[in-house]
Amino acid sequence: MKNNYNNKVVWITGTSSGMGKETAFRFAEAGARLILTALEPDLLEQVREECLRRGATAVTNLPFDLSKTEQLTQLAENAWNAYGRIDVFYNNAGISQRGTTVETDMAVIRKVMDIDFYAPVILTKSVLPKMIEQGGGQLAVTTSIAGVFGFPLRCAYSSAKHALYGFFETVAAENYQHNIRVTILTPGRVQTNISVNALEKDGRQHGKMDAGQAGGITAEKASQIIFNAIAKEKREKLVGSGELIMAYIKRFFPGLCAKLARKIKPM
Repeated sequence: MKNNYNNKVVWITGTSSGMGKETAFRFAEAGARLILTALEPDLLEQVREECLRRGATAVTNLPFDLSKTEQLTQLAENAWNAYGRIDVFYNNAGISQRGTTVETDMAVIRKVMDIDFYAPVILTKSVLPKMIEQGGGQLAVTTSIAGVFGFPLRCAYSSAKHALYGFFETVAAENYQHNIRVTILTPGRVQTNISVNALEKDGRQHGKMDAGQAGGITAEKASQIIFNAIAKEKREKLVGSGELIMAYIKRFFPGLCAKLARKIKPM
């Protein structure tokens, strides 16, 4: 396992809070040079200062709204130019949703798809050729257990997370010989703000932490699992607790999974 990232360049999106912030701390403690991207510049600056305190050799902040997909190629260019290379690129940023398929506005579905699927795709397509040219690198992405099976009130979120699997598994298959490694991270319930920031059917913010989320593992614990999975170049890693049994039920007993999914309390 590579637990020393001294002077390696690591770019992480969604680093203002939760798993992204805590994972940035893990890489900082391993001596990495960090590039941090999130929506909130003020929170990002606090994370930057803490990363430096924890041992990062350098930290560059690139605050950005990932829903502005037409500007993502330039964001990727700026990230690459920060240190002239990227060794690990972790697509972690995302937004969730709370609304039935019938009731959810198409504008909400498009926004979730833009942030959760198209943004990682555009950024990865921008970074990947340069990674190949430099001799290799690692891509990591946060999907979700909702990307393993359909989940009530998550039509857009679950769709985006399913799509990430297809995209990044394809990238892995196409580029193994170029020394590109891909790690797919699949969280279950983790104590983050993802439910607080989730979009209601009309685009309003959900504004509260759901009970299931509150009962999950801490973001700090999740980050240790994530860091270890990336360091070991794992192909896929489930992140969570007892709820992860649903991923195995889906794999081996898909009919039972469908029945159980209908009974899940989605909040």
